[in-house]
Amino acid sequence: MTSQNVEGTERGDAGQPGSAPSDAPWAGDVVSLVEAFRRGERHPLEELEACVAALEASGLNAVCHLDLDAAADAARHADVNLPYGGVPLAVKELLAVAGWPGTQASLALADVVHPHDAVHVTRLRRAGAIPAFQTTSSEFGGVNQTTTRLHGVTRNPWDRTRTPGGSSGGSAAGVAGGLFALATASDGGGSIRIPAGFCGLVGLKPTYGRIPKGPGAGLGNVTAVEGTVSRSVRDTARFLDVCEGHDRHDPLSLPRVGGWEAGLGRHLDELGSLRAAVIVDLGCAVVADETAEIVEAAAAELIAATGMRRLEVESRVPSMAGPWGLTGTVGVRRSLGERWPACAGELTGMMRRGLEVAEKRLGLDALVAAENRRIECNEAMAELFGQVDVIFAATNPDTAFDAEGRLPSVFGGKESTPGNNGALTIPANIYGNPAISVPAGTASDGLPVGLQILAPHHGESLLLDLASVWERTRPWPLVAPGSPW
Repeated sequence: MTSQNVEGTERGDAGQPGSAPSDAPWAGDVVSLVEAFRRGERHPLEELEACVAALEASGLNAVCHLDLDAAADAARHADVNLPYGGVPLAVKELLAVAGWPGTQASLALADVVHPHDAVHVTRLRRAGAIPAFQTTSSEFGGVNQTTTRLHGVTRNPWDRTRTPGGSSGGSAAGVAGGLFALATASDGGGSIRIPAGFCGLVGLKPTYGRIPKGPGAGLGNVTAVEGTVSRSVRDTARFLDVCEGHDRHDPLSLPRVGGWEAGLGRHLDELGSLRAAVIVDLGCAVVADETAEIVEAAAAELIAATGMRRLEVESRVPSMAGPWGLTGTVGVRRSLGERWPACAGELTGMMRRGLEVAEKRLGLDALVAAENRRIECNEAMAELFGQVDVIFAATNPDTAFDAEGRLPSVFGGKESTPGNNGALTIPANIYGNPAISVPAGTASDGLPVGLQILAPHHGESLLLDLASVWERTRPWPLVAPGSPW
């Protein structure tokens, strides 16, 4: 095996694989894969080889780099008693792994190589995970469609003409497509929740600072967090156990809490005392009628299953897509350094135009306006959480759109703007609170619809428990139906 570049079941019990043959990648969740390793039913090297074969045959273009010699050696010597002992790990393209490409999905940075591991990659290694695959991302994580000049088009395993979303598109496509079970993701404006919603996965955006960044990571507009997209709630809980906790390289990272997986269910007796609101559009987005109906029905069912008290509240959350996008260009410009503006022709059109607009508009007045809008958003979110404990909303305004071409501005026949694509997810990034997307059901086009649940700061354990109740109430496919693996 050599390092190289590549093109790219219905659920029963949460941990059980489907009917995939033994030479296919594991079709269950990560926790059950580790248990299979420990029972001797499967070997880490066998799993790695199955993942590689599936990747080569998939056509999803979910992976842009493989490090197979090192991964195979680690698999032969894996300690399966560790939390992720022997599990092949897919790492999102925007996250640093020593010796791997550091392109940030941009042709302009095609020659960059990461000098070190990111903090939580180090923690994942210590927990036994084996970095093997680098997953495709949108350029600089800037849009929710994973299509770049460097790697081409990444496709949704539910429908290959559709996008898996972005920017964690490759991670979501691979996990939902049955290519690998463990993948990192990140979320600066919805980039965990959006692809989770489009691909029928669990996607938790933790409280800002829960999982540390660095070394050398910038703060940018203070919205981006690290995490995972997963097949089950317990997989997400285990990821938090391994990756969260303060690190000196990230001055805004939070103290370690621990006990996420062991503590699943700790809030079940308290759920009946909670106040919930269902605001499908969060008061700031245009949502397709069918998506709204599915989200409303799922929220109502989960509220009934938990005994929460539903309140009618009004949302005054402002649209944040414009200020978010404008201030986010600071990180892009920093990454390009002296290459800009000579590299302009190598960027995707949206990234190039965003930088050109920012150079003209991002002066003191624009920064003051963005800060005022941020304060307005924070106050609106604080007001909401002063009235309720949990908010239910759509994750995306519609099901997954085309894998190629422009971002849509029509959602279920309703006109809006391309900024509407992230309008439902950006508020939690601005405010910094946790939010999770879980599968709500499927629309008439056969594609998944995500239910987004928002909680106040540090409320991840509550979100995990609500997601667990929903997981038992309405089980979802662990991999996309029809996936050959």
